[in-house]
Amino acid sequence: MRIATWNVNSITARLPRLLAWLESTGTDVLCVQETKCTAEQFPTEELRALGYESAVNATGRWNGVALVSRVGLADVVTGLPGGPEYDGTEEPRAISATCGPVRVWSVYVPNGREVGHDHYAYKLRWLDALRTAVGPDAAGERPFAVLGDYNIAPTDDDVWDVTDFEGATHVTEPERAALAELRAAGLSDVVPRPLKYDRPYTYWDYRQLSFPKNKGMRIDLVYGNKSFTEAVGDSYVDREERKGKGASDHAPVVVDLDV
Repeated sequence: MRIATWNVNSITARLPRLLAWLESTGTDVLCVQETKCTAEQFPTEELRALGYESAVNATGRWNGVALVSRVGLADVVTGLPGGPEYDGTEEPRAISATCGPVRVWSVYVPNGREVGHDHYAYKLRWLDALRTAVGPDAAGERPFAVLGDYNIAPTDDDVWDVTDFEGATHVTEPERAALAELRAAGLSDVVPRPLKYDRPYTYWDYRQLSFPKNKGMRIDLVYGNKSFTEAVGDSYVDREERKGKGASDHAPVVVDLDV
């Protein structure tokens, strides 16, 4: 079984690449983030033509997550149970479902903007709610994983130069402590192998030639429980999909399971 996560940075802009990628890779389940569309605008029919069902949590121009599966979509939960609001709105940042033998979440963790900002406090509250929500599945025996754009680099080695992030979000101790709490709920970080260079970055800014210079970050993560991680045969960052015209600023992270 092949499961992947990909922040597409607008599914409308990325649709031709997405469809071609699904066909060429034989991915069974794809966790999508930053759809930047409404649920009605999501390309459900185009994906169905390839044999995929879709479950979507999206409300408009910003955010949005989805699950795309050709092995079934059951017990779909839209949103983060008990999650906080921001500016009076429950943002579309989480969706979960059972896909064949595996239970998965697709999550788009708040960015945080800057340390001290209301959005940074919201990010930490959101992560705390996520830990609570996934606890029962994380401790269970069924293969389970939370995949997505976490907007946090777990270690200093997960950014090209940590000194460039002094005082910035994505690398702060409270954010990393929130990840540690999530792992303590029964999840482990499935670290992919890079297809080039020595670090498996998943995101490169569009600006300042960040991708050619490999000034990247590993912020797209796969956190699985014991049954999930024991079934992992391989995991890699599909760096090739970050290349060329019309690419997202994130690359897909692929996980192959023996389940």
